[in-house]
Amino acid sequence: MDYRLDRDLPIPLGTQLRGLIEFGIATAGLLPGERLPSVREMADLAGVAPMTVAQVYRDLKSKGLIQSFAGSGTFIADTGTRTSSYDQQVVDLHRRIDALIDEGLAMGLRSSDLAGMISARFNERQARGRRKHIVMAGNFQAATAAYARTIAEVLGAGVTVEAVTIDAIARQPVVQQKAAAADIVVTFLHRQREVAALLPGSTVTAISFLPSEETRRSLASLDPLTRVGVVSIFPEFTPLMKAGVQRFAPHVPSIAITLRDAPDLDQLLSNSDVLVYATGAEELVTRLRPGIPAFEYRHSPHPGDIKRVLGPLIEGTDITAQTKKREHEDQ
Repeated sequence: MDYRLDRDLPIPLGTQLRGLIEFGIATAGLLPGERLPSVREMADLAGVAPMTVAQVYRDLKSKGLIQSFAGSGTFIADTGTRTSSYDQQVVDLHRRIDALIDEGLAMGLRSSDLAGMISARFNERQARGRRKHIVMAGNFQAATAAYARTIAEVLGAGVTVEAVTIDAIARQPVVQQKAAAADIVVTFLHRQREVAALLPGSTVTAISFLPSEETRRSLASLDPLTRVGVVSIFPEFTPLMKAGVQRFAPHVPSIAITLRDAPDLDQLLSNSDVLVYATGAEELVTRLRPGIPAFEYRHSPHPGDIKRVLGPLIEGTDITAQTKKREHEDQ
């Protein structure tokens, strides 16, 4: 992974480095168990002081994104699974099954009667096809709704996918209760721990995201003489957004980038022939000169991750069959 930082941006280098690693985790550029450079090695690669790298690593450790082992080094956190609280849920399920058995025996039911009742109810539920309820927890409602639609399209008709923001889960008890009642809550890799803390006992999992096909296509089709203005929201992801624009529009030499709340925003908007804005900054379109095109730099859930991570968590033969069919068709 390229750890070079952009010194032309008014973003602290430590913030850039932290964002680079978080983004790598969120987009599967850095995989669980992958070793990070040592503090000194990273300082040389990024061109910053070792103290800066040490602070970044401390911040990422506190968020549960990386972990260190004496004598071995620092690694991307590897939990063995991206699902939180699954083992505890299995324990809780066993307790409920035990309680059901005790209640049946207290009623005088024989074990065969109880087993028959459970089997009949299970077959009825299977035939009826209970739809799994998934909640997609994101940063901005409109983008999260698009993520939810993508997940629903990949998984098929056996699920319903609802979009909520992480901020709403944190601030609105009704939304928190709705998310807690879902069968699965999906979010970004670098925010999984935060969402799991908001929803204790829930199945919280994470998938990676990639720049959407529409974003890549829009950047690739830009005129080489176009002056492209890019506006980011989060300082730590600004260098990565700039690098992404340069990657998908390498033929465009004139690319300027700033933050949504930066003092030079109006100047950038005035000097740009095309605006590329981060998800959540849609209001900037109304501030452009008439006739200036604009499009969002949007990410989309990784289809392979949807199948690999969510597929095994979803019960029901119909959904499993659909997922296997799609995997066969993709091969």
